[in-house]
Amino acid sequence: MSLENLKSQYDLVVIGGGITGAGILREAVRAGLSTLLVEQRDFAWGTSSRSSKLVHGGLRYLKEGKFKLTWDSVHERVRLLKEAPGLVEPIGFLWPAYKGQSPSKAALGAGLWIYDLMGGKKQHASYSAQDFARLVPQINTNGLTGGMGFADAQVDDARLVLRVIQEAVAAGGQAANYVKAKALVRNANDELTGIVVEDTLDGTEKEIATRAAINATGFFAEKLQPSPVEGLHLRPLRGSHLMFPLWKIPIGQAVSFIHPKDNRPIFAIPWEGAVMVGTTDLDHAQNWDDEPRIAGEEAAYLLDGLKMMFPDAGVEEADCIAAWSGVRPVLSSGDKDPSKESREHVVWKHKGLVTITGGKLTTFRLLALDALAAAAPFCTKSLCEPKDSRIFTPVPEKPDDFLSLELPAWRRLFGRYGLAAQELVKSAKSEDLETIPGTNSLFAEIAFCAGNENVRCLADLLLRRVRLGFVLEKGGEEHLDRIQSLCKDALDWDADRWQKERQDYLALWKKAYSPPAQREDG
Repeated sequence: MSLENLKSQYDLVVIGGGITGAGILREAVRAGLSTLLVEQRDFAWGTSSRSSKLVHGGLRYLKEGKFKLTWDSVHERVRLLKEAPGLVEPIGFLWPAYKGQSPSKAALGAGLWIYDLMGGKKQHASYSAQDFARLVPQINTNGLTGGMGFADAQVDDARLVLRVIQEAVAAGGQAANYVKAKALVRNANDELTGIVVEDTLDGTEKEIATRAAINATGFFAEKLQPSPVEGLHLRPLRGSHLMFPLWKIPIGQAVSFIHPKDNRPIFAIPWEGAVMVGTTDLDHAQNWDDEPRIAGEEAAYLLDGLKMMFPDAGVEEADCIAAWSGVRPVLSSGDKDPSKESREHVVWKHKGLVTITGGKLTTFRLLALDALAAAAPFCTKSLCEPKDSRIFTPVPEKPDDFLSLELPAWRRLFGRYGLAAQELVKSAKSEDLETIPGTNSLFAEIAFCAGNENVRCLADLLLRRVRLGFVLEKGGEEHLDRIQSLCKDALDWDADRWQKERQDYLALWKKAYSPPAQREDG
């Protein structure tokens, strides 16, 4: 979106285009505020496209006594499963129990009873060692005493952000990627009166009048507003993942288990036609302006856990097809173990500027409501009560015309694109309604996203609109010729621009999304 298309004044400006900012935009528009969201890079560029793809209740938070956080997470999970089928989907989790290892099967069972009580339905089961081994054929059976199964949910995190933003825009909000909040404008009383925004691609600037802004920039938050609490600051923690082909770790459900090195839980989860293994939890000391990337020692740590849990699978780093890292914005008051830091959110406010940081992807709606309540006294317009609490516009369970697609494919498209899914399919050529090999995406999605979703570079398209860079070897390089052909009408790029986009995308993928063994620096 060009700066020329932005209004000169808004009731509220949201800074940051991840899931928290997207949720605030949606709730602000529903509350009747004229609202603009600006993101200095692409929507979901940061942690919101690099998460563990889970909408979960936070079982481990029960052990830490975080009952409210677990309660909120469980109830938001139930809400999202109901409102966004095809985008947020149930997934079964299996957790093995071993002799002499914590948590024991009994402790797991007790926690899962509380978990299910919060969700209002029993969704866990107990398995003997023999039955558990049948469910996970390659699992390490040495000392296996059985295990537990329970229900959670997973999501395409970047598509969740995009769907929420699209819902807000359809309701009257505005959202601009590659637009930076360059400076805050304040009067003599230090009250916010406006924001200077800059198009990061062409350098043009515009001053926008507003008396209220919400800073939802994740681990960058203190660059706009330092912590008002002495000794309490953001601690960026990196969580990294490896991706493997499904045939290498053929699991039908997620498997969570304890790493032998530090007794942290890690997991292997089927996602988008591949298997995701994660996650690490360590201080992020890399340059914040660069895309975060997995370090060699992180990859070795995850591989060690895999080899312990699946000793007969013969998994090596050479089998890995992609890797990625996200940075969690965690508030810290001391130098404690990263995994013991709180995942709860905090709100700060100062004369028109509200900062919200911390929190979990699952509870983004609750974070948005807290931030909006804090900003309300600064807004020039009172908030109205929304008619209902739905985030997502309801979509049909099935289309009027299936157009050669099966119902599961339609469910997936409705979840990711809402009502626009029907336009996506009707405007596609029949040969483009094929699934991209090795993924769950259709070729038709690429052309539709290129023409309708503010794509400014090839990485936007292949890392966030569709997820080829996460699930295909070499970032999907083998499909680039067809992708160029699909997008030639939607993206006004000449041959030289296409060549540069391809080179830039592949260089970025190799630097930040390839396994360490495939990088020159390891």
